[in-house]
Amino acid sequence: MTNTASKTRVLTGITTTGTPHLGNYVGAIRPAIQASLDPNVQSYYFMADLHALIKSQDPARVQQSRLEIAATWLALGLNTDNAIFYRQSDVIETTELMWLLSCVCDKGRMNRAHAYKAAVADNQAEGQDDDKGVTMGLFGYPVLMAADILLFNAHKVPVGRDQIQHIEMARDIATRFNYLFKEEFFTLPEAVVDETTDVLVGLDGRKMSKSYNNTIPLFSTEKELLKLVRKITTNSLEPGEPKDPDTCSLFEIYSAFATADETAAMRVKYLEGIGWGAAKNELFEYLNGVLSEPRARYTELMQNPAYIEQVLIRGAERARDEATPFMARLRKAVGLGRFA
Repeated sequence: MTNTASKTRVLTGITTTGTPHLGNYVGAIRPAIQASLDPNVQSYYFMADLHALIKSQDPARVQQSRLEIAATWLALGLNTDNAIFYRQSDVIETTELMWLLSCVCDKGRMNRAHAYKAAVADNQAEGQDDDKGVTMGLFGYPVLMAADILLFNAHKVPVGRDQIQHIEMARDIATRFNYLFKEEFFTLPEAVVDETTDVLVGLDGRKMSKSYNNTIPLFSTEKELLKLVRKITTNSLEPGEPKDPDTCSLFEIYSAFATADETAAMRVKYLEGIGWGAAKNELFEYLNGVLSEPRARYTELMQNPAYIEQVLIRGAERARDEATPFMARLRKAVGLGRFA
């Protein structure tokens, strides 16, 4: 079994319903890669393909997305000798734990989950039944997320600000379980939010999201990347007119990738009235320089899915080395242990 007792445990994942974009990289993948290189941190990074089924019933899309996401993380340098990298669906203990947690989680708590409340609000605005189109997958999403986290007793969970509520729910569910079964089975996880990069803006100035169709795919070709950068919304200020970097999508994306000194230098250019065309060209050049090498590696990996499969199988085996005995302990705690 992997010895992780003395290490800080960090866990995160990305839902496999689309192509990874710059927002995914800044908000989740980059901190994951950094943590995977730290020998004092035990990282658990997974493709949340069970979560994907809540949003998509398109098998081809889910399958392709799983491959793209795995290739993305590996291309960006995830250290799979240290980090445990796996598909959520390969660790069957996750869904078993979800059921145990569901049986101690009150429905009222789930009623307050942001995603469910948003779905109800949309239905009400359209004069529909509150729960029209709401699946049990959507309703119970926070419990599955809690199972992801608590199965490995993660100390820290890097998330965007919009996911903080789910970490709080995981803490509440863990506390309830520990209380009912009179043992500290679960560590209470902490959300880790990078205040400077937790939500990256997209082409239209809103949060970069597949649902808004405003993303910049992480490994677009040079031609595609330039085209998308040029589509980023700006105001009508002319070259030579001072511009506010703090309200500019271009500057926010640039600063999420650049160093502090580079960001400060770009801020000066804004105040001096850099033209939007020049600002977009600088952003493109910077992004292309950062992403060109991993883009080439990504292309190689996408042409070798057998290698990716081997990496994921090995990761699932390591994950289950920990999850299997822990679930046996939890089964016994709730009265489902073996007789002999």
